[in-house]
Amino acid sequence: MDFERVDMDDISEEELQEAIRTNQLLFKLNHTMPMTPEYEEVLKELFGDNIGEGSMITAPLSGAAFDKLKIGNNVFINSNCLAMARGGITIEDDVMLAANVQLLSNNHDEYNRNVLLCKPIHIKKGAWIGAGASILPGVTIGKYAIVGAGAIVTKDVGDYEVAVGVPAKIVKTLDKSKFDE
Repeated sequence: MDFERVDMDDISEEELQEAIRTNQLLFKLNHTMPMTPEYEEVLKELFGDNIGEGSMITAPLSGAAFDKLKIGNNVFINSNCLAMARGGITIEDDVMLAANVQLLSNNHDEYNRNVLLCKPIHIKKGAWIGAGASILPGVTIGKYAIVGAGAIVTKDVGDYEVAVGVPAKIVKTLDKSKFDE
């Protein structure tokens, strides 16, 4: 899969305005009392229709290009999540992200740092990402897979697989029959 190249020196006025709006909404979210109607309103304004029913995000939250971040139903995202979504991030239903998870769908060109190299991240149904894990551009995390705390995931993790370490390696496969489908 090739990277999509985004030259930040050539972003449109519309993209710039969206980035400003996103940053202001993130600031507002991160300074609003959680579990209140006001907090829910800011989440809805930030994500629009890109956040599913029963999903919960614990502040603080940071990142960019949230219009390219899609969150399914019953997703839990714990505090200090960094979601760099320029390349696109899809989080399916029933996913859990522990504290300090980084979802990095873009990286910088090594010679021109204003150019972003973007690939989508896809986290499938029921996956669990441990505290402090980093998911890098182009990675898919399989259905009901587990990524251990502190792992740096550079390659896909298959359905029901458990990946740990730096770089993350598959250490076992979970028993598929133990999950309600």
